[in-house]
Amino acid sequence: MAAIKVHGNPLSTAAMRVLATVYEKEIDHEFVFVDMRAGEHKKEHFLSLNPFGQVPALEDGDLKLFESRAINKYVACEYAVEGTQLIYQDSKKMAITSVWMEVEAQQYDPAASKLGWELAIKPLLGMSTDTAVVEENEAKLAKVLDVYESRLAQSKYLGGDCFTLADLHHLPTLHYLFGTQVKKLFDSRPHVSAWVADITARPAWLKVLALQSQQ
Repeated sequence: MAAIKVHGNPLSTAAMRVLATVYEKEIDHEFVFVDMRAGEHKKEHFLSLNPFGQVPALEDGDLKLFESRAINKYVACEYAVEGTQLIYQDSKKMAITSVWMEVEAQQYDPAASKLGWELAIKPLLGMSTDTAVVEENEAKLAKVLDVYESRLAQSKYLGGDCFTLADLHHLPTLHYLFGTQVKKLFDSRPHVSAWVADITARPAWLKVLALQSQQ
Protein backbone atom coordinates (compact mmCIF):
# COMPACT_ATOMS: atom_id res chain seq x y z
CA MET A 1 0.00 0.00 0.00
CA ALA A 2 1.33 3.43 -0.99
CA ALA A 3 2.64 5.60 1.80
CA ILE A 4 0.77 8.68 0.62
CA LYS A 5 -2.23 9.48 -1.56
CA VAL A 6 -2.35 12.48 -3.86
CA HIS A 7 -5.88 13.42 -4.90
CA GLY A 8 -5.99 15.63 -7.95
CA ASN A 9 -6.29 16.16 -11.67
CA PRO A 10 -3.11 16.37 -13.77
CA LEU A 11 -4.57 19.28 -15.76
CA SER A 12 -4.61 21.39 -12.59
CA THR A 13 -1.55 23.58 -12.06
CA ALA A 14 -1.78 23.06 -8.30
CA ALA A 15 -1.98 19.28 -8.65
CA MET A 16 0.92 19.31 -11.13
CA ARG A 17 2.96 21.22 -8.55
CA VAL A 18 2.47 18.47 -5.95
CA LEU A 19 3.04 15.65 -8.43
CA ALA A 20 6.35 17.21 -9.47
CA THR A 21 7.46 17.20 -5.84
CA VAL A 22 6.41 13.61 -5.25
CA TYR A 23 8.28 12.49 -8.37
CA GLU A 24 11.37 14.49 -7.39
CA LYS A 25 11.33 12.83 -3.96
CA GLU A 26 10.92 9.39 -5.56
CA ILE A 27 8.48 8.32 -2.85
CA ASP A 28 5.90 5.59 -3.11
CA HIS A 29 2.48 7.15 -3.67
CA GLU A 30 -0.97 6.57 -5.06
CA PHE A 31 -2.46 9.13 -7.43
CA VAL A 32 -6.24 9.34 -6.99
CA PHE A 33 -7.79 10.95 -10.07
CA VAL A 34 -10.45 13.55 -9.31
CA ASP A 35 -12.90 14.01 -12.19
CA MET A 36 -13.54 17.74 -12.01
CA ARG A 37 -15.81 17.73 -15.04
CA ALA A 38 -18.11 15.41 -13.10
CA GLY A 39 -17.84 17.69 -10.08
CA GLU A 40 -16.10 15.16 -7.86
CA HIS A 41 -14.13 17.93 -6.16
CA LYS A 42 -17.38 19.38 -4.82
CA LYS A 43 -18.74 16.14 -3.40
CA GLU A 44 -18.77 15.19 0.27
CA HIS A 45 -15.87 12.74 0.17
CA PHE A 46 -13.47 15.23 -1.39
CA LEU A 47 -14.74 18.11 0.74
CA SER A 48 -13.66 16.10 3.78
CA LEU A 49 -10.12 16.41 2.41
CA ASN A 50 -10.34 20.01 1.21
CA PRO A 51 -13.33 22.02 2.44
CA PHE A 52 -12.77 24.55 -0.34
CA GLY A 53 -13.41 21.91 -2.99
CA GLN A 54 -10.18 22.45 -4.90
CA VAL A 55 -7.48 20.01 -5.96
CA PRO A 56 -5.09 18.74 -4.82
CA ALA A 57 -5.34 17.09 -1.43
CA LEU A 58 -2.87 14.77 0.25
CA GLU A 59 -3.26 11.95 2.73
CA ASP A 60 -0.29 10.56 4.63
CA GLY A 61 -1.62 8.15 7.21
CA ASP A 62 -3.91 10.15 9.48
CA LEU A 63 -2.62 13.46 8.13
CA LYS A 64 -4.77 15.29 5.59
CA LEU A 65 -3.46 18.40 3.82
CA PHE A 66 -4.57 20.80 1.11
CA GLU A 67 -2.98 23.83 -0.61
CA SER A 68 -0.26 22.69 -2.97
CA ARG A 69 2.63 24.77 -1.63
CA ALA A 70 1.90 23.69 1.94
CA ILE A 71 1.77 20.07 0.81
CA ASN A 72 5.11 20.45 -0.93
CA LYS A 73 6.77 21.93 2.14
CA TYR A 74 5.54 18.99 4.20
CA VAL A 75 6.69 16.39 1.66
CA ALA A 76 10.11 18.04 1.30
CA CYS A 77 10.60 18.08 5.08
CA GLU A 78 9.03 14.74 6.01
CA TYR A 79 10.85 12.88 3.22
CA ALA A 80 14.03 14.98 3.35
CA VAL A 81 16.36 11.99 2.92
CA GLU A 82 14.51 10.72 -0.16
CA GLY A 83 15.26 11.73 -3.76
CA THR A 84 16.06 15.32 -4.62
CA GLN A 85 16.80 17.64 -1.71
CA LEU A 86 14.25 20.36 -2.40
CA ILE A 87 15.01 22.35 0.75
CA TYR A 88 18.15 23.34 2.62
CA GLN A 89 19.02 22.14 6.10
CA ASP A 90 21.15 25.24 6.64
CA SER A 91 18.83 27.88 8.13
CA LYS A 92 20.32 30.85 6.28
CA LYS A 93 20.24 29.10 2.90
CA MET A 94 16.68 27.99 3.60
CA ALA A 95 15.73 31.55 4.54
CA ILE A 96 16.87 32.74 1.11
CA THR A 97 14.98 29.92 -0.57
CA SER A 98 11.88 30.82 1.43
CA VAL A 99 12.09 34.38 0.17
CA TRP A 100 11.99 33.19 -3.43
CA MET A 101 9.19 30.74 -2.65
CA GLU A 102 7.21 33.75 -1.44
CA VAL A 103 8.17 35.72 -4.55
CA GLU A 104 6.76 32.93 -6.70
CA ALA A 105 3.50 32.83 -4.76
CA GLN A 106 3.01 36.57 -4.25
CA GLN A 107 4.67 38.26 -7.25
CA TYR A 108 4.98 35.76 -10.09
CA ASP A 109 1.95 33.52 -9.79
CA PRO A 110 -0.86 36.13 -9.71
CA ALA A 111 0.15 37.52 -13.10
CA ALA A 112 1.20 34.15 -14.56
CA SER A 113 -2.04 32.45 -13.55
CA LYS A 114 -4.20 35.21 -15.01
CA LEU A 115 -2.28 35.02 -18.28
CA GLY A 116 -2.58 31.24 -18.34
CA TRP A 117 -6.32 31.51 -17.83
CA GLU A 118 -6.80 34.15 -20.53
CA LEU A 119 -4.45 32.74 -23.18
CA ALA A 120 -4.36 28.97 -22.59
CA ILE A 121 -7.52 27.90 -20.79
CA LYS A 122 -10.20 30.26 -22.10
CA PRO A 123 -9.59 29.33 -25.77
CA LEU A 124 -9.99 25.64 -24.86
CA LEU A 125 -13.36 26.44 -23.29
CA GLY A 126 -14.53 28.51 -26.25
CA MET A 127 -14.35 31.71 -24.23
CA SER A 128 -13.04 35.08 -25.43
CA THR A 129 -9.69 36.36 -24.20
CA ASP A 130 -9.77 39.71 -22.41
CA THR A 131 -6.97 41.62 -24.12
CA ALA A 132 -6.93 44.34 -21.45
CA VAL A 133 -6.27 41.74 -18.74
CA VAL A 134 -3.53 40.20 -20.89
CA GLU A 135 -1.79 43.54 -21.45
CA GLU A 136 -1.96 44.47 -17.78
CA ASN A 137 -0.55 41.16 -16.59
CA GLU A 138 2.11 40.89 -19.29
CA ALA A 139 3.48 44.17 -17.96
CA LYS A 140 3.35 42.87 -14.37
CA LEU A 141 5.05 39.61 -15.31
CA ALA A 142 7.74 41.42 -17.29
CA LYS A 143 8.71 43.39 -14.17
CA VAL A 144 8.94 40.20 -12.13
CA LEU A 145 11.07 38.53 -14.80
CA ASP A 146 13.43 41.52 -14.78
CA VAL A 147 14.07 40.77 -11.12
CA TYR A 148 14.52 37.08 -11.96
CA GLU A 149 17.01 37.92 -14.68
CA SER A 150 19.11 39.85 -12.19
CA ARG A 151 18.90 37.10 -9.59
CA LEU A 152 19.71 34.30 -12.05
CA ALA A 153 22.74 36.21 -13.31
CA GLN A 154 24.17 35.68 -9.82
CA SER A 155 22.74 32.25 -8.94
CA LYS A 156 22.04 29.12 -10.99
CA TYR A 157 18.65 28.70 -9.32
CA LEU A 158 16.39 31.15 -7.54
CA GLY A 159 17.09 29.78 -4.07
CA GLY A 160 20.80 29.21 -4.56
CA ASP A 161 23.10 26.71 -6.25
CA CYS A 162 20.62 23.82 -6.05
CA PHE A 163 17.18 23.17 -7.50
CA THR A 164 14.57 23.70 -4.76
CA LEU A 165 10.86 24.23 -4.26
CA ALA A 166 11.44 27.87 -5.19
CA ASP A 167 12.11 26.74 -8.76
CA LEU A 168 9.76 23.76 -8.88
CA HIS A 169 6.70 25.81 -7.97
CA HIS A 170 6.97 27.69 -11.30
CA LEU A 171 6.72 24.61 -13.49
CA PRO A 172 2.93 24.26 -13.96
CA THR A 173 2.32 27.85 -15.05
CA LEU A 174 5.41 27.77 -17.27
CA HIS A 175 3.96 24.74 -19.02
CA TYR A 176 0.78 26.57 -19.98
CA LEU A 177 2.40 29.93 -20.72
CA PHE A 178 4.96 28.46 -23.12
CA GLY A 179 2.17 27.59 -25.52
CA THR A 180 1.20 31.27 -25.72
CA GLN A 181 2.58 34.65 -26.78
CA VAL A 182 3.92 35.14 -23.25
CA LYS A 183 6.81 32.79 -24.04
CA LYS A 184 8.62 35.79 -25.55
CA LEU A 185 8.92 37.39 -22.12
CA PHE A 186 11.01 34.45 -20.94
CA ASP A 187 12.97 33.93 -24.16
CA SER A 188 14.09 37.57 -24.27
CA ARG A 189 15.89 37.27 -20.93
CA PRO A 190 18.92 34.97 -21.37
CA HIS A 191 19.39 33.90 -17.76
CA VAL A 192 15.66 33.32 -17.29
CA SER A 193 15.54 31.39 -20.57
CA ALA A 194 18.41 29.13 -19.52
CA TRP A 195 16.80 28.55 -16.12
CA VAL A 196 13.49 27.59 -17.73
CA ALA A 197 15.23 25.17 -20.11
CA ASP A 198 17.00 23.58 -17.16
CA ILE A 199 14.04 23.07 -14.83
CA THR A 200 11.53 22.01 -17.50
CA ALA A 201 13.86 19.22 -18.67
CA ARG A 202 13.97 17.51 -15.27
CA PRO A 203 12.92 13.83 -15.43
CA ALA A 204 10.40 14.28 -12.60
CA TRP A 205 8.64 17.05 -14.50
CA LEU A 206 8.56 14.99 -17.68
CA LYS A 207 6.76 12.29 -15.67
CA VAL A 208 4.10 14.83 -14.72
CA LEU A 209 3.61 15.77 -18.37
CA ALA A 210 3.43 12.10 -19.34
CA LEU A 211 0.69 11.54 -16.77
CA GLN A 212 -1.16 14.59 -18.05
CA SER A 213 -1.00 13.34 -21.64
CA GLN A 214 -2.77 10.14 -20.60
CA GLN A 215 -5.87 12.02 -19.49
